Amino acid sequence: MSKDKIQPRKITHEGFIKLNDFKIDCYVLEDGTRVLSGREMQRALMMVDLEKGNQTAGTRLTRYLNQKSLKPFIYKDKEVGHFKPIICYKGKSKINGYEATILIDICDAFLQARKEINLSARQKVIADQCEILVRSFAKIGLIALIDEATGYQDIRVKDALQKILDKYLLEEAKKYKVTFPLELYKQWFRLNGWEWKKENAQKRPSIIGKWTNKYIYERIAPNILRELKKKNPRNEKGYREHKHFQFLTDEIGEPRLREFFGGLIALARASMTWRSYISLVERAYPRIGDQLNLFLDDDND
Repeated sequence: MSKDKIQPRKITHEGFIKLNDFKIDCYVLEDGTRVLSGREMQRALMMVDLEKGNQTAGTRLTRYLNQKSLKPFIYKDKEVGHFKPIICYKGKSKINGYEATILIDICDAFLQARKEINLSARQKVIADQCEILVRSFAKIGLIALIDEATGYQDIRVKDALQKILDKYLLEEAKKYKVTFPLELYKQWFRLNGWEWKKENAQKRPSIIGKWTNKYIYERIAPNILRELKKKNPRNEKGYREHKHFQFLTDEIGEPRLREFFGGLIALARASMTWRSYISLVERAYPRIGDQLNLFLDDDND
């Protein structure tokens, strides 16, 4: 490999920001660079046909950046290459984007141009959209500053987590019904070289309970196992009065659990050893922890 060959820039974090009615995918690279999706930036700036949206990242944007009437405003006090696109990778997927503050620079340029020259009809549409986006930046920035200054950002995360748990968990245990498929346990026995006996349908080694927590409940939703233990504590004799799954909601909690069963059974059938099985489980269903973005819907929709 040539020493001069540019190494691919890898994405370490991803999400989206909402500006007015537009959602723009955003990324953080290994070196900390914040990047916005080029395609979605163009849509937010009204540079593409919103019905088709088929222009590649940078196609229309580059065209507007190089328009003779706009150049004095676009490139004022900017170094050569300031608006150069960034190509980065999420795994093997190629992402075309721009350094995040480029969007602000473009908005500032169009708004200044609107003040000083007569814009074409299309340029005016973009300038008006830039004003809307700038107002969105201001609102988001002000809220973020207040949240940070007051410590409310920590409460906001806790509130978001509670919304997730409310979707998954009931306040009181519902009527008992068999939920866990025996096929899952039979596969676990097989992978550990244990003989399955008829009585195992009701009585199983205690390690099975630990595995159920570790490979199922800890992966269904953030902090759900901790909340289940609160709702379903052990009594003085060390037993729980209910099964954990009796606290799962019919609409979201239980369907999510059944989804896990299907996946875990399929992985087990495809495995020859417990070690290889756990490796597949870890890859297919990583431990969630507090990764709220995997479960939160956009509450502002």
